[in-house]
Amino acid sequence: MEPTSDTQSEFNPGKWLDCHGDYLYRYALIRVHDAGLAERLLQETLLAAVDSHQAHVGRSSERTWLAGIMKHKVIDYFRRAARNAELQLIPEGNDNETESFEKSGPWRGHWREDRAPISWPMHAERSLESREFWETFEHCLLKLPQQMSITFTLREIDGLTATEICEILNITPDHLWVLLHRSRAKLRQLLEAEWFHKCSYRVAAA
Repeated sequence: MEPTSDTQSEFNPGKWLDCHGDYLYRYALIRVHDAGLAERLLQETLLAAVDSHQAHVGRSSERTWLAGIMKHKVIDYFRRAARNAELQLIPEGNDNETESFEKSGPWRGHWREDRAPISWPMHAERSLESREFWETFEHCLLKLPQQMSITFTLREIDGLTATEICEILNITPDHLWVLLHRSRAKLRQLLEAEWFHKCSYRVAAA
C-alpha cells in the first residue's frame, strides 16, 4: 500500500502514465469505488502535476509526489460530494456491528472482552511482507460499502485525524465512530475468510 520510491533525478511527464498510472488508478479506485471517477481523478492528477512539476523537481520521488497530488484530488472530491449530498455517509440499519466494541469509558473503541475476535495465526505478521496479501487486502477493501471504505482509508491508510475527516465528510464524530467500527469489523471478517483461513488450510495441508 505504501508508495514505492524511484531514483530518477529528473521528472519526466511523458512517462508518468506508463510508470505510475496503474498505481494511481488503484489508489483512487480503492477510495471512490467508481472506475470512471477513478480515471477522471487520474487525469486531473496528471494535469495538475504537469502544471506544477518544475517547482517540485528533486524534492521527492515521482510516485510519492504524484500520490500526494492524488490524495488532495480525492479529498477535494469527497468534500464536494459531501457538501452536495452525493454521498450516503450516515450509517444505515441497526448497531449490531458496533455491539462488539466498548462505547464508553477509557476503553471506548476497543473490542468488548466477550465479543473480541480470536487471535490470528502465528504467521499473520509474515503476511504483511506478502504482495499477495496486500492484493487481497485491496480486494477486501473494495468489498466494503462505500461509506465504510471512505472513512477507513482516510483514517487508517491516509492518516487523517477524526476532526479532519468529520470536516471533509460533513459528519458528526458519532457517525464517524460508527462507520469506522463497522468497517474494521467487516474488513476483519473478509480478511479472515479470504486470506487467513486459506493460509491456515495451506499450512495444515503442507
